Amino acid sequence: MDPITLLAMANGAVAAVKKGCQLYKDMKGAAGNVKEILDDINKQFAGKKVSKEQAQKIEEKKAEVKAAASADPNDVIGRIGENLGNFFDAFDKIEQAFWEEERKSKVVYSGDESLGKRALNRVLIRTRLEQMHAEIRQEMTWNTPPELGDLWSRFEKMREQMIQEQEIARENQRIKDQQTAFRKREFISFIENQVIWAVALLIITIFLSLLLWSIKRHNEGLLRLWLA
Repeated sequence: MDPITLLAMANGAVAAVKKGCQLYKDMKGAAGNVKEILDDINKQFAGKKVSKEQAQKIEEKKAEVKAAASADPNDVIGRIGENLGNFFDAFDKIEQAFWEEERKSKVVYSGDESLGKRALNRVLIRTRLEQMHAEIRQEMTWNTPPELGDLWSRFEKMREQMIQEQEIARENQRIKDQQTAFRKREFISFIENQVIWAVALLIITIFLSLLLWSIKRHNEGLLRLWLA
């Protein structure tokens, strides 16, 4: 999957996390007070002339209050966690795609995009990722359900640990790739040398065979002359 598609997935996950946190706040605010909240909304616009768009927004707000009141707190928290996971799935896949591109950076590029455009795309994508990460951090720090506690702080510590582990693993992989490439070049060189020696031996064998055949024919000719 290309980074642009993954970025769209990450962006959708951020929006879903924000929506989940807001739904949780609305749910807590609406608990046991649905009728009062709906009555309050109606009072705000009682006797007022509202446009079609305003009327639609009022109905949407009422629907949100009703949905919040009927939502299961555990289900909402579960969805927040799921969407948070979706964001970091996309985030890590983009990082992986960038890392794979770095691994192949020494290979001649044969695509249509210029080097400058590819570099700009990477900078723009990484900038947007950093912005979304900041949005998620703010949302989970200030608006997270209290039942999750210091989830974000614990998460960041664990993620930092895993990032360091991945950096070590990638460095080991880079060294392994270099060693594999070296062994491959050595093997190819060995095969080429063997082929060269085999061809040379074949040529020498053919040459000697022709030489012996020529000597034999020459001796047979001398023998016939002597017998004659």
